Amino acid sequence: MGCIYRRGKNYWIKYYRNGKPYNESSHSDKKEVAKKLLITREGEIAQGRLPGIYLDKVTFDDLGKDLITDYRINKRKSVDRAELAVKHLEKMFGGAKAVNIDTASIKTYIERRMEAGMANASINRELAALKRMFRLGARCTPAKVGLVPYIPMLRESNTRKGFFEHEDFLKLRDDLPDYLRPVVTFAYHTGWRKAEILNLTWDKVDLEQGIVRLDPGETKNDEARTVYLNEELAAVMKAQHKKRRLGCPYVFHNGGQQIRNFQDAWRRACKRLGIQVRNEKSGQLLPGRLFHDFRRTAVRNMVRAGVHERVAMAISGHKTRSVFDRYNIINQDDLKEAARKQESYLRLQNGYNLGSPPNKKAPVKRGLFVSA
Repeated sequence: MGCIYRRGKNYWIKYYRNGKPYNESSHSDKKEVAKKLLITREGEIAQGRLPGIYLDKVTFDDLGKDLITDYRINKRKSVDRAELAVKHLEKMFGGAKAVNIDTASIKTYIERRMEAGMANASINRELAALKRMFRLGARCTPAKVGLVPYIPMLRESNTRKGFFEHEDFLKLRDDLPDYLRPVVTFAYHTGWRKAEILNLTWDKVDLEQGIVRLDPGETKNDEARTVYLNEELAAVMKAQHKKRRLGCPYVFHNGGQQIRNFQDAWRRACKRLGIQVRNEKSGQLLPGRLFHDFRRTAVRNMVRAGVHERVAMAISGHKTRSVFDRYNIINQDDLKEAARKQESYLRLQNGYNLGSPPNKKAPVKRGLFVSA
């Protein structure tokens, strides 16, 4: 059994776990406070839980390190994004005890990030990292977190909706440097992610069969992918094969060096062509367009061409239907075409011109009968 004793002005408690004595201050000069703390600690030990004194020692920094370690040992591709999220969270919670991070302090963090002009989606990624930190801490043996705080998530209304019409694609492709034209052409047809295209090597390409494949683990969703080359892509790949450099395994390269970052060339081309994109933070229109827009463009073009949605998802690499539907962009021409089809249908069904009352004298066909 434990005991209560006084040291200086405050009362302390002493209890045992696995035969080892522990001493803890109640931080109070009232004996009743110390008595309640002793009952709490003995109850935790009786239930096989660690005494709260252990949890009081765990800091945000400890949970952050565990998160990054978890991402690395599981070889998650988003480890860089997790490190960035922890870096932003450290500005407010760095050094703080995990038990002191509650919903109120998290809401304060959200307000500060919003005042800094961060988009809801960016804040949510940071909150998701914080939530995973606590969940990992709660799953540890012994547990590092006794309670996972409620973390409110923000509503995201900044989903990107940009895409390239064919004329815009041709203008941008022709304005880019020669080494980038095959890259954007491949992206326009397949909808592959930029990293998947730039990291593509010749051992994944079969020119005789007209096939390009990625093995499991080389894609974002870790699933294998196979694409059959159409006529234009086959010509592009054959041209790239003629430019192949000794010692360079990459299909798309710049003078034998892997292409890594081409933002400057991309922005200059967009500026010359007057292509604009809305800044998510300020709402201002700025010169530019996202390379990721090719992903939405390819999905929309495949659906328009009558490609089955499951096949289109296999080509573009979309694993979930919800994300695929978000990328299947509808523009004004699609809406106009829908209105035209509806008008044709109604004319066929009703037997009269829309916008004017039906001619009562004209016979109207109803199934196999004709009525006047």
